[in-house]
Amino acid sequence: MDLSRALWRKASRSTAENDNCVEVAGIPNIVALRDSKDPNGPKILVSRSDFRHLAETLKNI
Repeated sequence: MDLSRALWRKASRSTAENDNCVEVAGIPNIVALRDSKDPNGPKILVSRSDFRHLAETLKNI
């Protein structure tokens, strides 16, 4: 999948201090995730419903 035109957003809790930088891009029917320190590296693609479930699970940890 070509993600060259994706608009990536850094997660609000990502900071240089904690070194846990995740970026997300919404694409029709999917959410793409990547490590902001390696923007040309691998991306994870998940359905919007799976991403919602992941986000809810992480909020409850």
